Amino acid sequence: MTLKRMDNVLIVVDDLEAVKAFFIELGLKFEGETTVEGPMVGSLIGLKDVRATLAMMRTPDGLGIELDKFHTPNAVRFGPVDAPVNTLGFRRVMFTVDDINAVVARMRAHGAELIGEMQYGDTYRLAYIRGPEGIIVALAEQLG
Repeated sequence: MTLKRMDNVLIVVDDLEAVKAFFIELGLKFEGETTVEGPMVGSLIGLKDVRATLAMMRTPDGLGIELDKFHTPNAVRFGPVDAPVNTLGFRRVMFTVDDINAVVARMRAHGAELIGEMQYGDTYRLAYIRGPEGIIVALAEQLG
């Protein structure tokens, strides 16, 4: 049996509307939203009395980013909101873009913070931005 593809990545959030707006502005498509709850959900994820709102976002090539807002039990914050990139755990997601300057400018106009940027010779430009709830997004632009 082989791995077929990556389906989605989960990001647990507190302010679902702000994070949805951030990813929509970045260029993801809002696919839909639903609330899940009950013993079946709880047994799947190992929690009791679960009630959560899920919003599915899709990249242009179909990768899913699932945003979950837990109503019960309350979400648990692990570390500071503005944790640095070397904090243990899942720290960022990276997207390839056509014009890194335009994307960074657009996202900064919507409240994102530019963490840093660099260029690898004549091949790639990279930039890291921080969005709502400390979410770090890396942007890559292939040059030439």
